[in-house]
Amino acid sequence: MQQTAAQPRYRRLRNVLMFLVPSLLGVGLFMTPIPFDGSFTIMIALLANSLQQLLASVLPLLVTILVALSALVSLWATAFKPAAIRKRPLLNALFNLSPLWLVTRLLGGVFVLLVYSGIGPAVLISGDTGALVLYDLLPVLFSVFVFAGLLLPLLLDFGLLEFIGSLLTGVMRPLFRLPGRSAVDCMASWLGDGSVGILLTSKQYEGHHYTQREAAVIGTTFSAVSITFSLVVLAQVGLESLFLPFYGAVCLAGLVAAIVVPRLPPLSWKKDTFLNGNTRPAEHETTPEGLTRLSHGYQLALARANSIDSLTRVIRTGIYTALDMVLGVLPVVMAFGTLALIIAETTPLFTWLGYPFIPLLELLQIPEAAAASETIVVGFADMFIPAILASSIESELTRFVIAALSVTQLIYMSEVGALLLGSKIPVNVFELFMIFLLRTLVTLPVIALVAHLVF
Repeated sequence: MQQTAAQPRYRRLRNVLMFLVPSLLGVGLFMTPIPFDGSFTIMIALLANSLQQLLASVLPLLVTILVALSALVSLWATAFKPAAIRKRPLLNALFNLSPLWLVTRLLGGVFVLLVYSGIGPAVLISGDTGALVLYDLLPVLFSVFVFAGLLLPLLLDFGLLEFIGSLLTGVMRPLFRLPGRSAVDCMASWLGDGSVGILLTSKQYEGHHYTQREAAVIGTTFSAVSITFSLVVLAQVGLESLFLPFYGAVCLAGLVAAIVVPRLPPLSWKKDTFLNGNTRPAEHETTPEGLTRLSHGYQLALARANSIDSLTRVIRTGIYTALDMVLGVLPVVMAFGTLALIIAETTPLFTWLGYPFIPLLELLQIPEAAAASETIVVGFADMFIPAILASSIESELTRFVIAALSVTQLIYMSEVGALLLGSKIPVNVFELFMIFLLRTLVTLPVIALVAHLVF
């Protein structure tokens, strides 16, 4: 720190600009809501939508080729360990997989080829299962991953996390038991796009900035759906005029869940160790004597900016991140998302799992409790299914509760759950389901209270 302060003036100016310009650009792209088409979105989402519209006719084929190619190269690399892959760290990390992830990637490859060709069981290629994932979800994720992966270094590499971390440690640590720098992840996820938040959290975990517990908490707690999609859910249940109380209920319930759920198993059982096994030093987040949080954060940011000796390396990191998400995560989403939707569409499993919620719904005085219970657990497969089922329920109060609950449950396997499993964040399917149930139990009373105040 003293070394940074003693640098020549031109070097200090270079560091200030290297910190401010990319960081402000990153905040503008990832975290600043902008009005668009009667709603709010973020610039990354607009860029992704533009790419999606530009390539609309070829995106399903492109995604199919990428997922199938990822599966084939992974099989070759994992089975035969060719030197061409093994001697290149980036390729080795992308394609040399454990048996579980190889099977998952192969399953995604088989699914995507069958669905695109229209060959296979109707339950697999149906517009409610595999075709939904391939044609509606994967093109969106591909477009987001391309821009988010390439531009994420603006948030990660130029000092913004160090600056925000110093400022907000006093809030994030006591309230959510998280480091101050996680505020950037949380805001990017909540205001922007949940998939971007998961990508950001995974990269921070791989970079030894988050412990196992912190990465798992952030990934499963703050990766909310966008405001735009919340409007789509509300429109499905015919309550568009109630957006303000609806989103207020979502934010209040989400805040309560963010405080309560991480303090319960399985998240509370996660180790507070980094990916390399080290623990966080006790003095890591303390402010040196004689400095304020602001001045300390500014010094940390300039020191981080000073460490950037090559923009080429930063660009290469962005390209690798985008490739990692496109070739590594899309097959996982295709595999797990399709399987979850098949279970939801063809079995009564989620209906059975909803039965225990009937007494709770009746206790909370939710009308048509039996019909509402059928929508609660099915949200684990896909967050839009509860809104579809709720549209036939007569009670507006019940439809309000179901719509808000489906958004605050957060963990759904057709996207967020599969993204978490495909990332480096240390969670498994069973833990995700337990977190989903805990979020349901914590947020349902909060949402019901708001609903009773509104209706």
